[in-house]
Order: sequence, then structure tokens, then C-alpha cells
Amino acid sequence: MRSVILCTAVRFITPLLLLFAVFLFYRGHNEPGGGFIAGLVAASAFSLMVIADGVKSARRAMRADPRGMLAFGLALAVGSGFFALISSTPYMTGVWVEIPTPLGTGKLGTPILFDLGVFFIVLGATMTMVFSIREGSEE
Repeated sequence: MRSVILCTAVRFITPLLLLFAVFLFYRGHNEPGGGFIAGLVAASAFSLMVIADGVKSARRAMRADPRGMLAFGLALAVGSGFFALISSTPYMTGVWVEIPTPLGTGKLGTPILFDLGVFFIVLGATMTMVFSIREGSEE
């Protein structure tokens, strides 16, 4: 049984939750937040879609297989540590490079790659579980 109110609310809430996840991700280096909590917030947005519209709609909205996201995130998180080995420092030591920006120069570091990997791991694992549970209950 579908609720029109829930389906309509989810259409408005999902983009806000995904935007909030982006905010939490970028805020995570200096304040509470980061890849883990951003992944949970993004997973909650897609989980609401599963509740309101079903698994097919949520899979279509994700545009990627959650198991693939999990594998990509794991490779990214583990791979981010190898940049330190290349620069002759211990594994998982942060490495920063200066990049040109419209406001001058900025620094981009390997910790953001690690956080992005954690984001994809959490999102992929959570959505794999949600999809499995929901598809199992629809049988």
C-alpha cells in the first residue's frame, strides 16, 4: 500500500538529505562529520526512497550498484595510503599537493580520498543490506 503523502515528501526530502550529506562530507576535516556520517545520511535518503517507491526506484536513482560502490570505496580508501609510500613516508600518512583555484592556490590531500572511500563503503554496504532485506520481504 503506497502513501501519496510519503511519496511526495520523499521527493522533497531526498535532495535535501543528499545536499546535507555533501555538507557533512566537506565539513568533516575540521569539525564533526566526514565520510562515515555523510554515507549514513545519503543511505538514509535512498532508504526513504525504498520505503516510499520500492527497490527498483531507489536503484534507478542511485545509478550504480551498491556492491560496486562498496568495492570502489574500499579500493579508494586503501589506495589513498599508497601516496604516502611513494613520498617515502609511512603508509596512510597524509600527503598534500598545491592546486590552483579561482581564489589562488589551495591544498588537496589524501585524507579526502580516504574519506571519500569511507563514504562509498558506508553507502554501498548500507544500501546492499537495505535492498536485500526489502527484496527478501517482497517475495
